[in-house]
Amino acid sequence: MTTLQPPAAAEPRPAPPPVRRERRSWTGWGFLGPFVAVFALVFLAPIAYSVYLSLFRDQLIGGTTFVGLDNYGEALRDERFWSSLGRVSLFLAVQVPIMLGIALLVALALDSGRLYGRDFFRTSIFLPYAVPAVVATLMWGFMYGTRFGLVGDINGALGVSLPDPLSPDLVLASIGNIVTWEFVGYNMLIFYSALRVVPHSLYEAAQIDGAGQIRVITAIKLPAIRGALVIATIFSIIGSFQLFNEPSILQPLARNAITTDYTPNYYTYALSFNGQQHNYSATVAIVMGLITMVVAYAVQLRGMRKGV
Repeated sequence: MTTLQPPAAAEPRPAPPPVRRERRSWTGWGFLGPFVAVFALVFLAPIAYSVYLSLFRDQLIGGTTFVGLDNYGEALRDERFWSSLGRVSLFLAVQVPIMLGIALLVALALDSGRLYGRDFFRTSIFLPYAVPAVVATLMWGFMYGTRFGLVGDINGALGVSLPDPLSPDLVLASIGNIVTWEFVGYNMLIFYSALRVVPHSLYEAAQIDGAGQIRVITAIKLPAIRGALVIATIFSIIGSFQLFNEPSILQPLARNAITTDYTPNYYTYALSFNGQQHNYSATVAIVMGLITMVVAYAVQLRGMRKGV
């Protein structure tokens, strides 16, 4: 008779090795800490405080009271704000393409290797950017003067009557000339630096194919510096919307042409320091910042789109 054997007991499995938790290293945050602290102090905190101010209104009766979004509604109905915004938009549409076009032409000329004295021209074109904006505006304001400046001297010496650059019809173009003179060298340096890193093998292949200089520029150089073109355009758009130094400094010389609401930033400054309307000034600044951000972002999306 067969005896049934009980099943053998399963061998115990070895216990899994203990999981070792890696200790989180805070070394990286230690290096980032100073930057984060400064960024929060000089960038995030002012924005938060401006948003806070924009929600209040200083009234004669009741003092500072919470008004919610009423200041934003008033800003959207403010004709002076929209007039100043339209003025800088016109400035942007005319001045920025001219400035970037000149900078691009100069960068292409320097990169061609056919310009004699390349180092001298590169330094001399960039030099105006090293001049502080206040000094440059004062210098050009003196030259624009019809009584004491260069225009007045030309009128007296030649017996002619040149148009007043600081007249209401020409003052915006005069400001555009100052800004162009200041920033052509800056943008030229961006374009020239981007051109210097284009692989020479592309030029050699184009030369073998018999491509001319115009074809090389349109098919190789411009596509290669597309990112630099977009960056320079965005910087120029932001700078145009922030136009303040030139009109504020020229205002004593052109009182009939430059008013306190000539540009949005100048309007914000006048509201805060002359009108003591700090809350509404913060509101206008925030609205203008949002408009600038939207326009700059739209240009970035358009410029970096493939196939454009």
